Amino acid sequence: MRYPLLLSLLAALVALLFVASLLIGPAGISVSDSLAALFTGGAQAEVLVMREIRLPRTLLAAMIGAALGLAGAAVQGWLRNPLAEPGLLGTSATAALGAVIVLQTGLAGAIGFLLPMAALAGALLSVLLVLVLSGPRGQTLTIILAGVAISALAGAGVSLALNLSPNPYAAYETMFWLMGAVADRSMAHVALAAPLLMVGAVLIALTARGLDALTLGEDAASAMGIDLTRLRILLVLGLAALVGGATAVAGAIGFVGLVVPHVLRRAVGGRPSRLLGASALGGAALLLAADIAIRLIAPDRDLKLGVITALIGAPLFLHLIWKLRREAL
Repeated sequence: MRYPLLLSLLAALVALLFVASLLIGPAGISVSDSLAALFTGGAQAEVLVMREIRLPRTLLAAMIGAALGLAGAAVQGWLRNPLAEPGLLGTSATAALGAVIVLQTGLAGAIGFLLPMAALAGALLSVLLVLVLSGPRGQTLTIILAGVAISALAGAGVSLALNLSPNPYAAYETMFWLMGAVADRSMAHVALAAPLLMVGAVLIALTARGLDALTLGEDAASAMGIDLTRLRILLVLGLAALVGGATAVAGAIGFVGLVVPHVLRRAVGGRPSRLLGASALGGAALLLAADIAIRLIAPDRDLKLGVITALIGAPLFLHLIWKLRREAL
């Protein structure tokens, strides 16, 4: 399939799912009333549902899906490994640890927006630790090991916080936050995440040429004039902004960065730069569809978005492992 046609089809799919996400919900508002409440106003209750509940939820699903898809394509191109995903650098785990600390101490309820700010601080801390541990000229393997170590440490911190939870309700709230969701978010959450995700997208876009060169190996890329140190810093900072911004407002949502680039890779060919835009659109479509499925499957239950993405991603991950095993025989 031609690349512009693929992007056009993915953009049309995102637009279709975006509109569907705005129109589907337990409130039972008709299509005409929903659109009227969204654009021109109307009954106060309908305006409240459309502008304060469905619109921020839909915007966040699209934005976070695009961010995670883009981050997945970037990290797979960087590491030249289709099994890699953004959480490999420890950003998701440390962002979750920052959020868990304020949840367990009760500060999240006492101070508005401290929860997303703590998650963001955790994501930035992971980046600094990766850069310090691996050094500015660190090899890819060193960066991966640093990310794995930080992720394991942050995971242990989350487990410790849950074990020391002052009451069962705090532990219950923390575990549900860790599952990931875009429900019950406001436009303020959109305003908080949007700048971070835009900065991350720009940083990753600047690495497109370097990612293409890396397919030939680091030595060849360096011979082609690619500054590998600058490329690594741009990638690490871009991934931190994308994953940290997403985790700060929606919790931990896994597998989007693994599934989407893998599905689209054959359609775009072997150039990582062509996978970036396609994966961003594909990630937005996947998370919008998953969020719609939650409302259709269990409208009266608080089913979490991270559960749905795990149900989609885990079988694909097992398929990839089985495929690699057969190819090795």
